[in-house]
Amino acid sequence: MTSDPTMREASVPRIGLCQLTAAEDPETNLKLIREGVTAAAGEGARIVVFPEAAMARFGIPLGPVAQPLDGPWASTVAGLAEEHGVVVVAGMFTPSPDGRVSNTLLVTGAGHHFGYDKIHLYDAFGFAESDTVAPGAAPATFEVDGTTFGVATCYDIRFPELFRKLADDGADIVLVPTSWGAGEGKREQWEVLVRARALDSGCWVLGCGQADPATTSTPVNPKAPTGIGYSTVSDGFGRVHTQLGAGPELVVVDVDPAVSGKARAATGVLANRRL
Repeated sequence: MTSDPTMREASVPRIGLCQLTAAEDPETNLKLIREGVTAAAGEGARIVVFPEAAMARFGIPLGPVAQPLDGPWASTVAGLAEEHGVVVVAGMFTPSPDGRVSNTLLVTGAGHHFGYDKIHLYDAFGFAESDTVAPGAAPATFEVDGTTFGVATCYDIRFPELFRKLADDGADIVLVPTSWGAGEGKREQWEVLVRARALDSGCWVLGCGQADPATTSTPVNPKAPTGIGYSTVSDGFGRVHTQLGAGPELVVVDVDPAVSGKARAATGVLANRRL
């Protein structure tokens, strides 16, 4: 869903979703991020979102690639955000004090530079993320041009209380980078969950996933969650505005935060809570 930048209201954020297949090497992935930021900014995007594990895909040892938020990888992404006048949200791995890593969303640009550590770890469907990843504890929001954004990561989307908390904290739009695990029924679950969390919270939910590596004949660890594609944008009424296919793709969307207020007023999902 794209539109002419001259026809867009200034208060409506333009957001780029960069669906890609991350490599094992962080330096290679910086090239993909540079390409995505350049392309999305060229279409007028103010926020550019990349998947979970954009620094390095799952299925490899994560400790050796993890870097702090002031390390060279995140600093390079910050420089790209500054160069193009955008905010970049991208999945990376940071060291954890307990010897594991944190599954971190880097948010950088427009005066922001921080990380959200994934709260809910993917100990499901035969995968144990907590073996190598330490859980986060605190939800995160940030503001750009008067709009408050929340962030969540992949498996977080199965937990409605997080999205309601983000709405309570002022978010009208929640960005959800993901590296969804493949398997029977998993695409259907993804699609339902994006729409359900939008309905639960009255927020726009923008899920940006790793592409299906099979579409580019990329060999990956078959036991790791390395993506299925189908990045999806839903408003607070549960209406899907955009959905990508399985392969690498960029889409730029205009997301009106006023729709979130209308959805909450109509459904009463926040005001009428009893538990």
